Amino acid sequence: MRIPLARYAVRELLLLGGLALAAMVASAVWFWYAAPVFAVALVFILAFFRDPERRAPAGPGLVVAPADGTVIEVAEVEEPRLLATRTHKIGIFMSLASVHVNRSPCAGCVEAVQHRPGRFFDARRAESSAANEASDILLTDAEGRPARILVRQIAGVLARRIVTAVAPGQSLSRGQRIGMVKFGSRAEVYVPVESRFEVAVAPGQRVRAGETVLGRFT
Repeated sequence: MRIPLARYAVRELLLLGGLALAAMVASAVWFWYAAPVFAVALVFILAFFRDPERRAPAGPGLVVAPADGTVIEVAEVEEPRLLATRTHKIGIFMSLASVHVNRSPCAGCVEAVQHRPGRFFDARRAESSAANEASDILLTDAEGRPARILVRQIAGVLARRIVTAVAPGQSLSRGQRIGMVKFGSRAEVYVPVESRFEVAVAPGQRVRAGETVLGRFT
């Protein structure tokens, strides 16, 4: 049976979880009134690094959310770095309460993975998309079509570590785990307008990684 904790966070789980557990035990012996505080901290650490199973929806041409959180941007923008064309952009903010494991929005092949150094603005701010540290994953043959999709993992004000667990040449399935951004962050999907993609979400909508349909190729 799989323990639903992120394999990308073993170091944090051992360090932070171990400290919280040790403090809880020690306080229960000498300062019993402080034990509940460390117990809550331990629960928070385990909850933050949770990694529940998800079942991607079936159907041709679907693109699903790469992250849990709230849709904070839906727009048509130029994406000059990897796609070099006008795209549908969907931005998702992951709060501290969100599951932070990221998933592939569609089936496809990893063409490129690029890391971008940058700032650590609040991931809810518009400038974080272009200025913050980020990791780009470019997928080709999206859903078996001659289409490319860009997934961008973006660090936030607290998120100082991006895990991108895929490599060029790797084939991905819809909803497959691709990494994690730790401690509050942002994820974005860019789909070229010319690929005949219909967006199915709106700002303010809550989404779940690997399950919520962002849109579909027509």
